[in-house]
Amino acid sequence: MESFPRPEIAESVGDCGKTRHDLGINQIHPKKFSGAKPMKVTELWQKKKPTISFEFFPARNAEAAEKLTKVIDQLVMMGPDFVSVTFGAGGSTREGSRQLVEVLKHDLKQEIMAYFAGFGLGPDDIQGVLDSYSELGVDNVLVVRGDPPHGQPDFKPHPESLAHASDLMAYIRPRYSFCLGVAGYPEGHIEAESREKDLEHLKLKVDQGAEYIITNYFYDNRFYFDFVAGCRQLGITVPILPGIMPIFSVKMMENLAKLCGASISGELRQKLGALPSGDNQALLAFGIDFAFEQCKELISAGAPGLHFYTMDRSHSTAGVLARLRREGLL
Repeated sequence: MESFPRPEIAESVGDCGKTRHDLGINQIHPKKFSGAKPMKVTELWQKKKPTISFEFFPARNAEAAEKLTKVIDQLVMMGPDFVSVTFGAGGSTREGSRQLVEVLKHDLKQEIMAYFAGFGLGPDDIQGVLDSYSELGVDNVLVVRGDPPHGQPDFKPHPESLAHASDLMAYIRPRYSFCLGVAGYPEGHIEAESREKDLEHLKLKVDQGAEYIITNYFYDNRFYFDFVAGCRQLGITVPILPGIMPIFSVKMMENLAKLCGASISGELRQKLGALPSGDNQALLAFGIDFAFEQCKELISAGAPGLHFYTMDRSHSTAGVLARLRREGLL
């Protein structure tokens, strides 16, 4: 299981709409934003550090689409360097992902990193998705293995599907000119035999042509610093972009931590336990403060950027960025 944060864990998600109108994003006025020449993220990091980027996932019902419209409007106004769009397990959000990429890139003039999760897909489907991204002018693709589709126990992978992200990299690299990235796990992948073995698998993905790594989120920066050091010792020299997940709710934090393998320290649990019971505003404020301190240290240590897992929410991410800017860190 390639376990970046999963949309179905968030309370606000549901089925993707069929058109841009259904998505609700046409309510955002594209004239607010200026277009820019497409740029590979590796080129961007040569010109600017740290970068700021946001992850979005396709809405799964009308209510979620309305919320997503507002979230995108608010966060795009923060001026990200690029935004990423997830790709559902087994291609479950294939059309929704393509539509969201199109709106963000062509209507809102954002630089895009499109996820591609290849679990269960055969060569024709793999090429169909990547060809559609190429036609949309996407330059950057994050390649992950992906998971079995949620709630589909009878799902059967295509007999020619590729079992690992390294296999996908080997298939995609000679066929496409995308700037390709892969996932990294500072605390080790939840299925990995050990962190050492996990780094060996990551090295294989880089050897197959990955040009950058985006990490799973973590609540202790030491995991990221140790991860980067371990990568460098193995000869992995590509940029390693840390993933940031603000604390939105205790329930979501616990669920995602189990799914993604992010540990929650006793100290963090103690601080959360000291907050007023049932006070969501206090929890959100704490989450912003906690993420700000993480980001401050990461920037000071020379991280190439900050990649926010927004869970299609804007308040916390915007709060962290506003504070970073007020203090002159961005």
